[in-house]
Amino acid sequence: MYTKNRPKSLGATTGDNSLNEPQDFSSPTQDRRSQIPNPKSQIRNRKTRSPSLLNPKSQIPNPQSNEACFSVNLGTIDYNKAWQLQSELVAAKANSSIDRDIILFLEHPAVFTLGRRGGRDYLLVGESFLEQSGVPVVQVERGGYITFHGPGQLVVYTLIDLEARRLGVTDFVAALEEIMLQSVRAWGLTAQRSNANPGIWIGRRKMGSIGIALRKGISFHGLALNVNLDLTPFSWIQPCGLEGVSMTSVKQELGKEIPMRVFRCTVKKNFQSVLGLDLNDISYPDLQQQLLTG
Repeated sequence: MYTKNRPKSLGATTGDNSLNEPQDFSSPTQDRRSQIPNPKSQIRNRKTRSPSLLNPKSQIPNPQSNEACFSVNLGTIDYNKAWQLQSELVAAKANSSIDRDIILFLEHPAVFTLGRRGGRDYLLVGESFLEQSGVPVVQVERGGYITFHGPGQLVVYTLIDLEARRLGVTDFVAALEEIMLQSVRAWGLTAQRSNANPGIWIGRRKMGSIGIALRKGISFHGLALNVNLDLTPFSWIQPCGLEGVSMTSVKQELGKEIPMRVFRCTVKKNFQSVLGLDLNDISYPDLQQQLLTG
């Protein structure tokens, strides 16, 4: 059911929004892992929030017909580069030089991002440790607190004109959760929602996050789902500012790695079925050409 409830931002992406190259984008870069220093001697206490885990029934959009939408696989791309691309695409959609909605599938090199609510208070390690680790911290306009992105996490940025689709933010977030729930269910995992924080959970372990922003009725940022991600850097923060929770991944729950290409196809199918999108694959160079000539 479509609604017109449209707050400016909601949620927090994980490693939240989260949302992570003119070359071969299908290369298996998600298996790369960086050497990570041990932060135990630098852990700090921070203020906390406690989640209350539920499985609420949310209004999921009921698509009337499939609507054409570009689908782009960016491979592994620098966070700031992807962020700039999103800004350019939102502007192009706002001035109607690009009339289709766009879904970007990607991964990011290791990076912490801070949402509108900030999040440096939820860092559990010192600045010197962060410098030694080489993981940057980037402040962005999405909703939520601090989160981590890295190789092995599927990030999906959703450049969708919610006003044109008459889709409210609450329903849109519920739809993104449903896409993640159905995607992990396809691999035999039963996850649930939480009333504390947008995303999906297995018990008190968070697997997928949502963090979006709106500009002129157009959504950007999106979701982040931990597939084969090295979860170590999440121990350096309080993810999404929540107390007593840990992060998990599809790999950790199943005890085996899932090929990202295969998992991405599962998520794409669920975007089509849940949101009623007709995803038309185009390359990154073709998308850049759309920006230049649109």
